Amino acid sequence: MTTRLAEFTTLRVGGPAARLVVADDTDAVIDAVSQADAAGEPLLVLGGGSNLLVGDDGFDGVVVHLATRGVEVESSDLCSGASVRVAAGEVWDRLVERAVGQGWVGIEALSGIPGSVGATPVQNVGAYGQEVAETIASVRTWDRQLNRVSTLAAADCEFGYRTSRLKQERFLGGPRYVVLEVTFQLPLGEVSTPVRYAELARTLGVEVGERAPSAAVRAAVLGLRRGKGMVLDDGDHDTWSAGSFFTNPILSAAAADRLPVEAPRWPMAGDPDQVKTSAAWLIEHAGFGKGFGLPGPASLSTKHTLALTNRGSATAADLLALARQVRDGVCAAFGVELEPEPFLVNCTL
Repeated sequence: MTTRLAEFTTLRVGGPAARLVVADDTDAVIDAVSQADAAGEPLLVLGGGSNLLVGDDGFDGVVVHLATRGVEVESSDLCSGASVRVAAGEVWDRLVERAVGQGWVGIEALSGIPGSVGATPVQNVGAYGQEVAETIASVRTWDRQLNRVSTLAAADCEFGYRTSRLKQERFLGGPRYVVLEVTFQLPLGEVSTPVRYAELARTLGVEVGERAPSAAVRAAVLGLRRGKGMVLDDGDHDTWSAGSFFTNPILSAAAADRLPVEAPRWPMAGDPDQVKTSAAWLIEHAGFGKGFGLPGPASLSTKHTLALTNRGSATAADLLALARQVRDGVCAAFGVELEPEPFLVNCTL
């Protein structure tokens, strides 16, 4: 029976997989990946499917679906915090929920993000002022190039804005490193790390830089995300998305100066010559408002212009056509080319 990859992605599009392997332990992951590489078969490693846009022709190769589970507390004390080793296939938000419940601090603002734990270091997932890189101690991987298990310390992962060495280094047309486990180092306590995001601080009733109870931060973030259609809901087509489809552009200071004066600008820490601006602002002010493209089959979310959504019957081609229209419109209006955040599999923008 043919398996359509639409069944495994939050955008709910994608054609058939030539072969699907469900790997529920680390040895099974390594075996499936190694066998595909030895046979010269194309390989796609699939976690929660929340950051993928798979083409309508599917994937003519081996799809390894990570179904590994396990959360192990390796050590825990007030001085160094909790060292927590987590299988790549664990659901990310379940880990965040457990962390808040057990007093592990540092990922509470990353609540509600769909997908698996193994995907978080690849993309250096971030939201509401936190990035996962701030709490990662190491990432245990299968190195396809050297054909061995390799553990990368956080410093070796080369984390950046929505990127990492794990994302950038390629081998045989895919990622060089397949994430097996992630070890987090999380301080202990009942209050969050300093709240850095102004919208979240306002919601919590604190000043930027102050702390709040971690449980309150999680509840506030979930509320904000639901208001933007960023928490998965089978009955809400605004959540049939890959989250933010475009990354916030990082521009030279000179390029940022050419934007309208009202365009958001955030200096990049440690680099005064680079400025981050808002993809959502650019999209909206280029004429693409919430719900652009309705009634569909693909449209911008009615709640958030950064999300491209499947209104129920969209194909990958429909979503790509909408993405191109938005990208080209922003480029024409502001001279800035937006870059997609999801991985594009067997399709191009």
